[in-house]
Amino acid sequence: MSRSAITAPAAAGPTATGRRFRRPRSVLPGFGITMGLTLTWLGLIVLLPLSALFIKTSEISLERFIAIVTSTRTLHALQISFGLSLAAAAINLVFGAIVVWVLVRYDFPFKKGVDALIDIPFALPTAVAGIALTALYAPNGWIGALLAPLGIEVAFTPFGILVALIFIGLPFVVRTVEPVLADLDQELEEAAASLGATRPQALWRVVLPSIWPALLTGFALAFARAVGEYGSVIFIAGNLPGVSEIAPLLIVIRLEEFRYADATAIACVMLVAAFALLFVINRLQRWAETRGAKA
Repeated sequence: MSRSAITAPAAAGPTATGRRFRRPRSVLPGFGITMGLTLTWLGLIVLLPLSALFIKTSEISLERFIAIVTSTRTLHALQISFGLSLAAAAINLVFGAIVVWVLVRYDFPFKKGVDALIDIPFALPTAVAGIALTALYAPNGWIGALLAPLGIEVAFTPFGILVALIFIGLPFVVRTVEPVLADLDQELEEAAASLGATRPQALWRVVLPSIWPALLTGFALAFARAVGEYGSVIFIAGNLPGVSEIAPLLIVIRLEEFRYADATAIACVMLVAAFALLFVINRLQRWAETRGAKA
């Protein structure tokens, strides 16, 4: 055997070894650039403002921070904002599911028009929505005049805030659940019926587990939207401290009074509480998805 035949494999060894430890090329081109742009954009739009909020809050002492967030007015405003937001999201969870069921499973006249009405809160300016709701539910409004003889007051009460939050949160539930229910094969319900399941049993054991993660996602989106709502609420709320004052309005009031420390402290509490609730909801969504996959 010649010397060249003996030395050739040895010369090829380092090259093969070098190729072996080379990072494999990605199937999707441009991953590094797009990931860098994504992180940069998220940092500028999301992380930077949130970091500035926490940095501004850290300028005040812990005693001052606790005094601000535990004041009677602040606690009531936070209670109104988070409590009514959760109530509105829960109501939208139920009635949004009913609306989705009707839109997906039934054909009726003017169906496309009704479907388009769902998106009005998305396009309507919040201030316009607040003025319209106030005009309807005021004591001299079309609906308020009918409720007044019954002793039901909507405008300028916490009930009015709930109505406004339901109005702006309904599309989030409907548009999140609608494609999931539309893709659900109705043969699954027919199979359940052939096995002796009643209609309520088929809905509970077949349909609901399939759309439950989407329902939780819509609930989370409606809740997050309601917590930060300002424009549609201030017109119908009445804005009475200790009665119908929401936390975003209190932040604006503190800014107008040049009490920036108070405003940032309240905003920080709202941010942390909203993140905590969204984390819990996302964990529930993951649990529902895992349970549905196992089923």
